Amino acid sequence: MSGTDDKISGKWDEAKGKAKQAAGDLTDNDDMRDEGKMDEAKGKGKQFIGKVKDKADDAKDAVEDVFKRDKDH
Repeated sequence: MSGTDDKISGKWDEAKGKAKQAAGDLTDNDDMRDEGKMDEAKGKGKQFIGKVKDKADDAKDAVEDVFKRDKDH
């Protein structure tokens, strides 16, 4: 899964979690509220992983550019 895919999936999980928390609040359902908190945390984690993957790809590209530039000279 790419960094972008992780970030999109994470946003979805975060939104789903917030909706579950709201539903749990409205129905006074602690289990639903807790499940929502877990989904939201999972979503934030996925977004963080997506950002890390994007940074790693950027670093890899920068290193490849340096080696390519050195090879061309």
